[in-house]
Amino acid sequence: MAWFDEAVFYHIYPLGLTGAPAQNDYGEPVHRLNTLIPWISHLKETGFTGLYIGPLFESVGHGYETTDYRKLDSRLGTNDDLKNFVEECHKAGIKVILDGVFNHTGRDFFAFKDIQQHRENSRYVNWYCNVNFWGNNEYNDGFFYDNWGGYNLLVKLNLRNPEVRDYLLDTIRWWVSEFDIDGLRLDTADVLDFDFMHSLRGLADEVKEDFWLMGEVIHGDYSRWVNEHTLHSVTNYHLHKALFSGHNDHNYFEIAHTVRRQLGMGLGTDVRLYSFVDNHDVERIISKLNNRAHYLPVHILLYTLPGIPSVYYGSEFGVEGKKERYSDASIRPALDLEELKKQDNPYVEIIKALGRIHLSEKALSYGEYRELELTTTKYAFARGDVIITVNNSDTPASFDLDFDGTYTGALSGKPIASEGKLHIEIEGNSGEIWLPAEGVKKIYKPIKKVIAEVKKQEEKKILTMPKRAETGKSYEEMTVEELQAEILAKMAANGPVTDRMKKDVTDNVYRDSLLNWVKSFR
Repeated sequence: MAWFDEAVFYHIYPLGLTGAPAQNDYGEPVHRLNTLIPWISHLKETGFTGLYIGPLFESVGHGYETTDYRKLDSRLGTNDDLKNFVEECHKAGIKVILDGVFNHTGRDFFAFKDIQQHRENSRYVNWYCNVNFWGNNEYNDGFFYDNWGGYNLLVKLNLRNPEVRDYLLDTIRWWVSEFDIDGLRLDTADVLDFDFMHSLRGLADEVKEDFWLMGEVIHGDYSRWVNEHTLHSVTNYHLHKALFSGHNDHNYFEIAHTVRRQLGMGLGTDVRLYSFVDNHDVERIISKLNNRAHYLPVHILLYTLPGIPSVYYGSEFGVEGKKERYSDASIRPALDLEELKKQDNPYVEIIKALGRIHLSEKALSYGEYRELELTTTKYAFARGDVIITVNNSDTPASFDLDFDGTYTGALSGKPIASEGKLHIEIEGNSGEIWLPAEGVKKIYKPIKKVIAEVKKQEEKKILTMPKRAETGKSYEEMTVEELQAEILAKMAANGPVTDRMKKDVTDNVYRDSLLNWVKSFR
């Protein structure tokens, strides 16, 4: 099988992680990519075997409005920096895939600049779709053209033009020759020309053994893109949505139905979709969950359901991030790895444990999926001879499964045995991966204390917020956070505080509303 069949991916948005300026002045290179080299050992220690990093090439802003496909973005450094970075990843046993932004270019790309200068006489007019010199646009170009998503910043390439197609294919050959990359994530693959993707698949087979093509696809029947003629995999947005809402709504039927539907798409038993719970375009998983304790069962499912698991940089530390004012900046932050490592962080220990288990237990890559038990709050399934059980309720759950033999919990170290019925007890908001005892190749380090710590995160967050008595302030003098803490304290004095109640309070950041709310208690 190919390397990507067993891979566990880490995803880095480099312009964000390195703290690069939002706009490129095309000045002297700043070697920010080199600051990511220490992250490579972190990836290896945390159980990742693949890195998706991008966009990387010269652009004017967020990276997807390409200016030069053959030059590392000046804000990140030089081509030699990228060559060295990939080499260091390979030394650590980590494969590297880059963003291939082939649907569109930026307005500073040489072909578009030539059209601006020579208009109808430019030899590059047909490099783009529907360039029309009878109109205008907000840039006052004196012409208009097709774009991506309604943004004229992103000029749509004409992938039916043999010149354009050959230029892009030669670029990929150059990337492989120059940087030794192992695959591509195709931006906006859901609108790419299918003939072009056929050409990409032929090129992939040519440039390198097991060169991986994974496409960004949001909706639809994934088998349209994933087959022997086009791509090896696509982003599994269907499962992404199900994983967090299935926990927030206490509805495991949504997750199980998604898995069943995808297994019925005709993708074939050898196809593995790219699974994730957050990325550079969506809010952080810890910010999407109503109950932080669900971090554990969510990630157990990410690592054990059919697919190739991926973690977005920082989310292994529980980094938060919500979109603000329609901006993605808050979900693409600069992070200091050494500072993150100094914290006593239970989340990263969970990811390390799941990474070790996934890499050791081949059934989690190749094992047949069988649904065993399903309710709104309980979910059990098998991958080959490995059993997975998760529970999204606050109270313990029990499973009685038709299995014989002795099993060991890979996370807890707990042994269980049966003759005919396997009785399993799972704590609230938790889960376990059960390995046949006779097949256990190594004793995994139990992380029971880590799991308990994650469960306390929500409560801990509330308890450490200052109360009115501690601040000595009037309600009018309190900050938004202090008002929220006061409301939660008053709620707790009146009875149990549910996850929904906590979320209603923390989501309310309007000072006048909070003042009225806190004064309403008697």
